[in-house]
Amino acid sequence: MRQKVSLLFAALLILLMSLPAAAKVTGLPDFTELVEKTGPAVVNIQVTKFGTRGSRGGGENGAPGNGRGENHPEIPEFFRRYFNVPGNPGGGEPDRMGAGSGFIYEKDGYILTNHHVVAEADEIIIRMADRREFEAELIGSDEASDIAVLKINVDEDLPFLKLGESESVKAGQWVAAIGSPFNFEQSVTAGIVSAKGRSNRAQQYVPFIQTDVAINRGNSGGPLLDMNGEVIGINSWILSSSGGYIGLSFSIPIEVAISTARQLRETGKVERGLLGVIVGAVTREMAEALGLDRPVGALVNDVTEDGSADRAGIKPGDVILAFNDVPVETWNDLPPLVGANPPGTEATVRVSSNGKEKTFEVTLDALDGEDTVASSEGESGDKAENILGLLVDDINSDRRRELGDPEDGVEITDIESDDAWRAGLRPGDVILMINNQSVEDLEGFEDLVEKIEPGRAVALRVWRNGTATFIAYTPRDNDEG
Repeated sequence: MRQKVSLLFAALLILLMSLPAAAKVTGLPDFTELVEKTGPAVVNIQVTKFGTRGSRGGGENGAPGNGRGENHPEIPEFFRRYFNVPGNPGGGEPDRMGAGSGFIYEKDGYILTNHHVVAEADEIIIRMADRREFEAELIGSDEASDIAVLKINVDEDLPFLKLGESESVKAGQWVAAIGSPFNFEQSVTAGIVSAKGRSNRAQQYVPFIQTDVAINRGNSGGPLLDMNGEVIGINSWILSSSGGYIGLSFSIPIEVAISTARQLRETGKVERGLLGVIVGAVTREMAEALGLDRPVGALVNDVTEDGSADRAGIKPGDVILAFNDVPVETWNDLPPLVGANPPGTEATVRVSSNGKEKTFEVTLDALDGEDTVASSEGESGDKAENILGLLVDDINSDRRRELGDPEDGVEITDIESDDAWRAGLRPGDVILMINNQSVEDLEGFEDLVEKIEPGRAVALRVWRNGTATFIAYTPRDNDEG
């Protein structure tokens, strides 16, 4: 019996040895070669904003101090530095230091980084991967795209990164970042592309690449690399409740960065096309009110008088669906599409107007400022007796001037409807249009309100603090709870 068991065990062992080896886990990338190839071109950037001298109590022979602790020469440097002894109790400000990342993109010493890394810097020091240091010249900087170009002068060709393209990058693709988080030089982190075309109101002309690559303070300006070691983006900002990385990092597409850099080097400034519209989101109720089958596009809240859109015939209430045949899914998509073109560019704009599609030919103007939309609240009130739940009144000439000279319209004096209030309407707003029909006065308002069906969304064009916008909600009959 024991011999049979031994023979059975031996046979089983032979069978197991003859089976193919278990498949190894594959698919996880090795970034070693990528880092070795690209690391030498990634730089650490140290910036200094010089302080000011104090006005009294100062230095030698009664001279003002310099903000660096030299008013107390008897205190050793070690104690001044590590025990935070005030450098200049007589006044003035100390030097302010900062740090970031960047990368060389041309062998003769041109460097790309973020605008916010070098903003207001009096001195910029570049530290190479081999520990060499150079003082950099600021060639140009653009806040709207958060891009800056630096130059260091050397007598040799420097290592530089090859620029890729972000257009074909897809969500789920592996990427890596190299930079100096918290001043730890040449730190490498990796992850995947989470999404593309993300927006940020501070840089509304940039369609950011979102990744889950760990980016922290000091990573700003460093490269986002694909698996070929080519730059597809420049790390710019994170979304965080704590100030540290929580999995949401955003990078500027390399195409935007290079376009900006080229203009900064050639002209010292960046020019962007301007369509001359103020746009907003299309909500579900807004889509229903404007005859759209789904919430899509950028709603034109207002147009600049005699601007590009106005000259072409685009009106408030139109919904922009495409710019130069590129679909506009949300209002955030439009500014980068327009801003990527220089002034004078001829473009096509496809819109939905009262449920019908139209195409307009436009010639872009030059962007020379930012449009902002303000909000205000007021108080008033009698009893509203219309389906909108709004009490309104005609506007006399004096009041019209106080409101910023809106075109026609009636002023909201009180709001009875919770739906209207939640939608954002406030006393003091001026109703200019109802479902794309102009409101000239109180009588016209009442005529249009009578045509509104309970349970259907309504879109109001509203004037507030000198700016027109659209607000949509679904009013209920006054008899409903």
